[in-house]
Parts: sequence; C-alpha cells; structure tokens
Amino acid sequence: MFSRPKARHSQNAYVTNDLNRALSIWRDDYGVSEFYVFENDAPGLVSSPEYRMKIALANVGGIEIELIEPLPGLAPMHAEVLPADGSFAMAFHHIAVRVHGDLSDFEEHMASLDPAANPVVWRGEMGDVMRFAYTDQRATLGHYVEHVWFDPAMYEQMASAIPVYPAH
Repeated sequence: MFSRPKARHSQNAYVTNDLNRALSIWRDDYGVSEFYVFENDAPGLVSSPEYRMKIALANVGGIEIELIEPLPGLAPMHAEVLPADGSFAMAFHHIAVRVHGDLSDFEEHMASLDPAANPVVWRGEMGDVMRFAYTDQRATLGHYVEHVWFDPAMYEQMASAIPVYPAH
C-alpha cells in the first residue's frame, strides 16, 4: 500500500479524550498554535459504520497532524486505545495515505490491496469529492492505515483552511 505510485503518506493521527487539552499540548510543547477544528458531520458524508468525532488538523512540516476526540459511544475504533477510567490520554492511532489522481485511481488503489492482509474496517464517502477507507494493520504495523482520496478542488478548499507550520 505504501509503494503504490499515486499513494503518499500524508498524515499522522492521534486520538484523545480531551481535544482542548491535546491542543494545548501541541501549542505549548510543539509550537503548533492553531488547528482547523470541526466535527465530522459534513453534509453528504456517508460512512459505514456511522462514526462521530471532533477533529483538529494542522500541517506541520508537510505532514498533516490530526487530533481526534471520539464522541462518546459513536467512534469505537478510535476510542479503543483510550483509558476506560477517563484519565487524560493522547495516543497514536493511524497514518493516512492520500491517493492522488481521480476517483478511478482511488478505486484502483483499493482494489490492489489484498483484503485478507488489509481488512477494511471503516469506509465512507462524500458524494464524488471524497473517499476514505481504514485498513487494520495493527498485527503488522501496530496501527490502522487510512486510505483517502479528494477531488483536487475539494482538497484545495480543505487545505486552505488548515494552518501550516512553519508558516510560508
């Protein structure tokens, strides 16, 4: 999945049970003072299974940092690494591989993955402008891998909202 010609590692993602505290750690300890923050309830978003979470994004040195706070009971795959007692945590969860090109390139990328070695555990889409699928690589890599594709215009719109460090 990493050696595909149109696929590039683009993101490191962490889950937390307190997004505000995680944001303050990234601000105070890592110098990332601003993130684009939203909930994944965009019009037209369809996912299987249904997940809801708060998300914060910043582009740091060319890699997108994603912080995710799963909403209670609505994102079990993301919440599974968080402590049951509710004590604060921020834990690595997945990397994202962004597929460049058009929708057929994403479909070709996904079809090239062996489903026995790369089981898809969550997938979704937003019309014809975005597709994603998570494969469970915990047995080999210790984490999930998100495979994502954006229509170029959609990606440019989203990227323009995400703070970049160091600033250009």
